[in-house]
Amino acid sequence: MKDIQIENKTIGVNQPTYFIADVAANHDGDLDRAKELIYLCAEAGADAAKFQHFTADTIVSDQGFKTLGGQQSHQSKWKKSVFDVYQDASIDQDWTSILKETCNKAGITFLTSPYSYKIVDKVDDFLSAYKIGSGDITWTGIIKHIASKGKPVLLATGASTQSEVDIAMSVLLRQTNDIVLMQCNTNYTASLDNFKYINLNVLKEYGRKYPNTILGLSDHTPGHVTVLGAVALGARVIEKHFTNDTSRNGPDHKFSMDFSAWKDMVDRTRELENSLGLEIKKVEDNEKETVVLQRRSIRVKKDLIVGDIISENNLEFLRPCPKDALPPYELEKILNKGMAISIKSGDCIKWKNVK
Repeated sequence: MKDIQIENKTIGVNQPTYFIADVAANHDGDLDRAKELIYLCAEAGADAAKFQHFTADTIVSDQGFKTLGGQQSHQSKWKKSVFDVYQDASIDQDWTSILKETCNKAGITFLTSPYSYKIVDKVDDFLSAYKIGSGDITWTGIIKHIASKGKPVLLATGASTQSEVDIAMSVLLRQTNDIVLMQCNTNYTASLDNFKYINLNVLKEYGRKYPNTILGLSDHTPGHVTVLGAVALGARVIEKHFTNDTSRNGPDHKFSMDFSAWKDMVDRTRELENSLGLEIKKVEDNEKETVVLQRRSIRVKKDLIVGDIISENNLEFLRPCPKDALPPYELEKILNKGMAISIKSGDCIKWKNVK
């Protein structure tokens, strides 16, 4: 599996986890606030700050939602119509260069999810990679258009079946191998029940079906336990929503993580990465002293002189075990052998003691 390069960061199975802070609509329509959040994302340990580029009429049908007979799921708490909420959350296209410049100054990558063909073309010059949101996984046209740009693509797979994931992946793989396939559950209620539905083990299936594809998690559950689980299962890209105040009004704040929670997530993940290590079982450098201190050695219960026959009645197994001492698993090799060198009661037996 080859690594993926996004600006100055390398993403791969042997690389540190790549963190994307999804600002989404948490800018609240305020450019200065958006810029402030970018700097906070960087300070919290994010590698990229992600936005969402759309206009309300390029992502939702006002009439379509009105005919559903009422707002559902997380949208049920919105005080405005779905169309109006998306209109308020949309980014002024003139912001793009400013957001990109601010990310550069903060030392992180600018990313976005563009939600129309025209917007893809408008933001392309500012992007080093694309994120396709779960809601567009069945829109093969936009997937193909984004893939044609020749840049890495991060594909979220919430609320989709394996066959739908396979269709989207087949479209991408015709044009690029620089793909991050991200498990996701698209319930935005921040309910603790959502842990039952995140299904991190799907990453195992993704790994089997697409062994040359980097895996990731786009997550909306509270806290970071799912992030740690995903990284342990092989995910190398993590996306979580970011805000500086989860109590603010807006469609995305309630299920986002604030600065402290985000930074803690990154710090705990770095600890986990150090803990995962290699698939090689060995005595580690920091254990070499305890090998002596905690292991038992074969010791004699009484003085033995040259020529005495070693019997189990004369032996016991006690700590410590110096480097040249015999461990208990060597017992059968020395029983009924004669002593070559005399030793005192309580001493450990060494090969040089045995004929």
